[in-house]
Amino acid sequence: MRGVSLSVAIVLMVLIVSTVYLKDYADRPLSGELKDVHLEIVPGMSFKGVTGELIEQGMIDEAWTWRIFASLKGVTHDIKAGEYLLPATLTPRQLLTKLVQGDTIRYSITIIEGSTFRQLWDAVKSHDRITQTLGSPLELQEKLGLSDPNPEGWFYPDTYHFSSGITDLQFFQRMHKYMRRVLDEEWMNRKEGLPVVTPKEALILASIIEKETSVDQERHLVAAVFSNRLKRGMRLQADPTVIYGLGESFDGNISRRDLKTDTPYNTYIRKGLPPTPIALPGRASIAAALNPASSAMIYFVSKRDGTHHFSSTYKEHRAAVIKYQLRGCKQCYGGGSGGDKSGPNRDS
Repeated sequence: MRGVSLSVAIVLMVLIVSTVYLKDYADRPLSGELKDVHLEIVPGMSFKGVTGELIEQGMIDEAWTWRIFASLKGVTHDIKAGEYLLPATLTPRQLLTKLVQGDTIRYSITIIEGSTFRQLWDAVKSHDRITQTLGSPLELQEKLGLSDPNPEGWFYPDTYHFSSGITDLQFFQRMHKYMRRVLDEEWMNRKEGLPVVTPKEALILASIIEKETSVDQERHLVAAVFSNRLKRGMRLQADPTVIYGLGESFDGNISRRDLKTDTPYNTYIRKGLPPTPIALPGRASIAAALNPASSAMIYFVSKRDGTHHFSSTYKEHRAAVIKYQLRGCKQCYGGGSGGDKSGPNRDS
């Protein structure tokens, strides 16, 4: 009996000492070195492999203690893949928590409202921390089930944070899902009697609004102008759609010839909306397209300060063009680019 009691006492003593030691180990900085450690855990890497990387980089030197500590926590199979920046002052407890929670280095891409899909595509495809899997925009369309001539407009512009290793498809899927959600939410709150009858049409109109003005207070008025034109069967005559249709051939200065060049996006020639959005619109422009101002306006012209003058009659619009675009020169009216056009925002 005395031998059994002694054995039990020894076991208890070992357990107590081990517990005290592990507790002290768990809250003691791992490394005496000053430099932080850059660790990349690839998908499928075992805990043993992670430990090996930590040893190689000098983050830990007591491998067996680290393994026992992690095993007792029951998280050796919960380590998240990704790229980590590990401060040299981390304790084993903090390190384990960081690896289990997946507290990885976060990268970001900012896509501003009004950007085109081509700009988005180039930003994603050129990022060295995004794994490239897509060969073309057409392949992306097929993966997302988009049947439009191109995927323009179907990705929500915002700042997106992500960990190293995300695939290009995953990134695009995230943006597309976000756009779908925003569009659905705004569609549910739409005004009655709109000339746009589907969410896709609303997205197309929103993209035109996005390119016409960056002034929040004007979006609903711009939406009213285009909605009124659609209801009356008038051509939208929106310069941004013409520019989009010209593509790389546009030289930066829209001309009479450009306005007469027939493309599916030339709303000076063709009635109704273009076949797809012309940019990535934000929520404000989508909301404006679905809730235009109660207004009779059918024209607007730039005041050269970032804002516009809105008119409900051609006469008023003509006067505004002379005032803001021609600097009061009445005899100049009718000359120059688009001088004989009656578009909503051109010097008609």
